[in-house]
Amino acid sequence: MKLLRVGPLGLEKPAILDQDGGYRDLSAHIADLSGDVLTDEGLAKLRGLDLQSLPLLDPEIRIGACVGHVGKFVCIGLNYSDHAAETGMTLPDEPILFFKATSAICGPNDDVLIPRTSTKTDWEVELGVVIGKEARYVSEADAMDHVAGYCVVNDVSERAFQIERSGQWVKGKSADTFGPIGPWLVTRDEVPDPQNLKMWLEVDGHRYQDGSTTTMVFGVRELVSHISQFMSLQAGDVISTGTPPGVGMGQTPQTYLKEGQTMTLSIQGLGEQKQKAGQA
Repeated sequence: MKLLRVGPLGLEKPAILDQDGGYRDLSAHIADLSGDVLTDEGLAKLRGLDLQSLPLLDPEIRIGACVGHVGKFVCIGLNYSDHAAETGMTLPDEPILFFKATSAICGPNDDVLIPRTSTKTDWEVELGVVIGKEARYVSEADAMDHVAGYCVVNDVSERAFQIERSGQWVKGKSADTFGPIGPWLVTRDEVPDPQNLKMWLEVDGHRYQDGSTTTMVFGVRELVSHISQFMSLQAGDVISTGTPPGVGMGQTPQTYLKEGQTMTLSIQGLGEQKQKAGQA
């Protein structure tokens, strides 16, 4: 299934993509795409619905973030071998964890606002993993049982805030609109191998990132298990799993996002995002 949330910011309603690409309203059956709805049992109920009987929504309606009420937005640093090489950084011995503020979350096609004092706002296409049920000290063998599905994430980053200012990476990752998620939450049964997905990102039509999840250092199974050793993961939590090469920081000379530019990005089978850069 391909699930989404549509409507004005803060008033999104749950929907499902039908076989013709139409948005079918799920709000008579569930309140939101969050919590128990994301469990295997909750998703099974949605699979049992007759989509043609559901109200058809306006195809021009705004698409919001594909998950509601996200509790944790966990990110993984330097998780692609070719991206680590372009930044000149050493591959980590175990996953680098950091957080992105949930207030950064926005819809996949909403404007991305460059912070007022920013000089180095960057882009990062990433595979998002949506947790479906609580994961606590899970093994790698059982990790995928805790995954509801996958989505596209643009881990927008301000590199000067992240690297050149004191403190943690979270400062460079958490500005409002720095977390576009969606358009769809694609259930895990439709993504049999998350470690073999093509992914790309363009700015004003120029392709900067053209990679694949095949070059991940730590795969989805390892990440879910690893994170669960340090904190529990709940249904609706999102893990952003790292980015392939081609970020602005890795260009020669370094190239960063400017007001008025448009980012377009996609991951195989998970849909496409498009954001115009504005000024906060």
